Amino acid sequence: MKEIDGSEGGGQIFRSALGLAAVTQQPVRITGIRGNRPEPGLKPQHLTVLDTLTEITDATVSGGEPGSSTVEFDPGPPQAGEYTARIGTAGSISLLFDAILPLATAIDEPLSVTAHGGTEVKWSPPLVVHQQIKLPFCRQFGLHASIERHQTGFYPAGGGSATLHLQPTTLSPISADDRGEFVTARVYSIASQDLANKDVASRQAVTAEEQLDSHDLDVRTQQCWSVDTKSTGSALAVELEYEHTRAGFDALGSPGLPAEEVAEQALEEAFAFHTSGAAVDRQLADQLLVFLAMAGGELSIPAVTDHIASSLELLGQFGFELDVEESESQVSISSVD
Repeated sequence: MKEIDGSEGGGQIFRSALGLAAVTQQPVRITGIRGNRPEPGLKPQHLTVLDTLTEITDATVSGGEPGSSTVEFDPGPPQAGEYTARIGTAGSISLLFDAILPLATAIDEPLSVTAHGGTEVKWSPPLVVHQQIKLPFCRQFGLHASIERHQTGFYPAGGGSATLHLQPTTLSPISADDRGEFVTARVYSIASQDLANKDVASRQAVTAEEQLDSHDLDVRTQQCWSVDTKSTGSALAVELEYEHTRAGFDALGSPGLPAEEVAEQALEEAFAFHTSGAAVDRQLADQLLVFLAMAGGELSIPAVTDHIASSLELLGQFGFELDVEESESQVSISSVD
């Protein structure tokens, strides 16, 4: 049984370790879970990932209670079918889906998970980024996955729901070390219906488009949604598409923060990425590492974040070695032959 130290990296290490264990069918013992957090141990959103993967793999589990700092997870082969996960309040649906996505490579029939929780919430990729940017990019190397949004859920009430659909997948090597020429930008803006009278969704999108145009980045698509939600909120995602890759940048609205500043937050990182010359943004790169490890290939990113460093170490513990080469302007991560 693999011993994983879960004291660093927060819930990311726990979720990633479970996902890797499920797809490789290797039992794990995760200790010190979220030990560096003010309230260590398992929270409802982490338990939902554990419960869902346990059901899909018919795993044997010990330590799966609220507040647990140690969990043993011994999975069987992933079983296709339809599953439901209830995270509660505004726990991130995107992070749950991230743990499940690699199972597409280990199933023989379709698998779907309908999750209830938060769709666009802090400390996680907004669901719109997964739908519009991450999964379209992943389809380039053969991942058969899609997300169907049913209801948007902001913090604190949540109330969102979405379904992840997986089809059996054979991955091709990832080629994301050269992004090629810039093609176009796209803007996706969401706001709760109670903000419609203030035109929040439109103001976020218009500000983003104006700033992109001022940097000679042509916007091909601008989509705005006003949605019925249990809590007030807004989110903006900006996509930069290149010949061979795409990148996503996002920001969430909050009380007292003007819609224009939400756009500026998302664009600050977008412009920094565009000038870096890297092919993949740091957030997407972290989510792609497991597929890079399984399928091989290469990608370039602006820099190695703490999350990426933690993911590289975890992958090594499962026998996946990736090579990291740093230059002045970017970092190359590739599979080891």
